[in-house]
Amino acid sequence: MDYFLAVQAFNRIVETGSFVKAATQMELHPNAVTKLVQALESHLRVKLLNRTTRRVTLTSEGSVYYEQMTRLLDRWLEVEAEIAVTQSAPKGKVRVDMGTTIATLLVIPALPDFHARYPQVQIDIGASDRTADLASENIDCVIRGGILQDSSLIARRLGSLPFVTCATPAYLAAHGVPRHPGELEDGHALVRYFFPGSGRQNTLEFTKGDEHVTVQGRYVIAVNDSNAYLAAGLAGLGVIHTLRFMAQPYIDAGAFVPVLQEWQAEPNPLSVVYMPNRHLSVRVRAFVDWLVEHFAAHPHVLP
Repeated sequence: MDYFLAVQAFNRIVETGSFVKAATQMELHPNAVTKLVQALESHLRVKLLNRTTRRVTLTSEGSVYYEQMTRLLDRWLEVEAEIAVTQSAPKGKVRVDMGTTIATLLVIPALPDFHARYPQVQIDIGASDRTADLASENIDCVIRGGILQDSSLIARRLGSLPFVTCATPAYLAAHGVPRHPGELEDGHALVRYFFPGSGRQNTLEFTKGDEHVTVQGRYVIAVNDSNAYLAAGLAGLGVIHTLRFMAQPYIDAGAFVPVLQEWQAEPNPLSVVYMPNRHLSVRVRAFVDWLVEHFAAHPHVLP
């Protein structure tokens, strides 16, 4: 039995919840993965997994074994990576997931710099506004905004993104320029954003001194994509409250006019996230370090 490979197979099955998905990620035949786990259980003389036609769950012994071996396996791979990085340049594929506008406006335009440093690294970018599942989709890392809900993930801070509230000149000419956030509740229309998956709509929150205002407002259109959100605002369908880096080119061109600038909205924290038990290879570590460096120097990203 290849003990190292067997432990890797067991861990991937636990993370993905599937023998087939684990086999796909490891580029092995499902029967090979099954035999590896069977050999591991025979070696340990305990049952690690409960298997049915629909699901895979850990036994009590399997839970303990997974927790302990994950730490050992991660450290093992980390030591190997530290040795390897001194011998060769990073190479191979990195799969990363991020929001559409983060990809198109912040990351992709800067990638020539990354590839100049690491020409043998390929980047596969999943660009969408949905929340990807790192384990089941075999994603190396993701860029996420907001407060992280999953405390089991490891996050490196990239900075924070300030908001701006704006509308087209034609919209403001027709409806007036709001001087107080409360005015958005009556006489104005908002473009609303709802999050893919949950359907939850964004809430506009403003602060000025000790005054805090939450705005729901009336809307004529709601979308679940950041590019569509910008398009709706540019079409004059309402006031938008968006990240400044998205709106700034249109503000500079005169297509958007900022409003309520004396009112502050809490900047959106931004992080690059990966699983604690998913070892960062040399190439992934190089990409994550580059992201941290790149965002720290970006003019639209706050510390």
